[in-house]
Amino acid sequence: MLHLPSPDAAQTWCQQQRSNGRTIGFVPTMGSLHRGHLSLVKRACSENETCCVSIFVNPLQFEDSKDYNAYPRNLDSDLTTLEQQGCTMVFVGSLGQFFPEIVDLQEIKTLGAGRYGRGLEGTFRPGHLDGVRTIIDRLFRTVGPVNAYFGEKDFQQTLVVSDLAAQIGYPQVIVCPTVRDESGLALSSRNALLSSPQKKQAHSIYQALLAAHQIWTTGERRPETLASTMLEILNNTDLGVEYAEIRDPTAWTETTPETPLQQAQALIAARIGGVRLIDTLRLDSRHTNETIAVAQAGSGP
Repeated sequence: MLHLPSPDAAQTWCQQQRSNGRTIGFVPTMGSLHRGHLSLVKRACSENETCCVSIFVNPLQFEDSKDYNAYPRNLDSDLTTLEQQGCTMVFVGSLGQFFPEIVDLQEIKTLGAGRYGRGLEGTFRPGHLDGVRTIIDRLFRTVGPVNAYFGEKDFQQTLVVSDLAAQIGYPQVIVCPTVRDESGLALSSRNALLSSPQKKQAHSIYQALLAAHQIWTTGERRPETLASTMLEILNNTDLGVEYAEIRDPTAWTETTPETPLQQAQALIAARIGGVRLIDTLRLDSRHTNETIAVAQAGSGP
């Protein structure tokens, strides 16, 4: 596996691969890799002739410097893991390398997240999705026309980056299912910051999503009722709930009680012990039923 020290070196490598007729699968990460990341890498490797991964903890998407400083970093371990997964190339970079035209990095102007940045993460983490879109724009322009893989857990983010890709004309964005532990907790680098009791509390997030899915299957289509079902579970825990909402995943408009949904995405954000967790579940998809069945089969007694 090739390990490149800068975005410029990665850009040259990607151009060479395309010149040689090779397709590229790209997985952007902030490192501290877990099975969720590796599922994206595995798919990128299987669907393309080469696979590249970026590792960069992006300060532009952290509204709290303490959260940025606490974010787990395990570069040596990540590189070993990626090589074992068959990754072709991994690259890193500094903020200055991604924005070489800016002398004072405090003056970086972030891109607006766009219409998909409204509400939810846009409300509770102001500036976060702007920072995501800004660095993803640089990453996309680094790797060029590739197949880019993102996890569904960060659902609102996938909408923002897909909108960006449509705007600049590349890459092809592929959204992959959330990977969960045997209890259903969505895998996240931040899970490493949770104690065992906190992880048990965090499992309630998935239980709330399942409850919304359950009443959806009985015919409930009112967003207010679906959201109330999730909150009933979450409010009986020590989690600090920021939001538990239902959105139309295509229109991305805030729903009203008078508007029954034909398609629905349930989204939750909550804090426990200072650690912020998010999760999501599509309610109207057959794929969701299959994913739930697999998770429940592996959960044990």
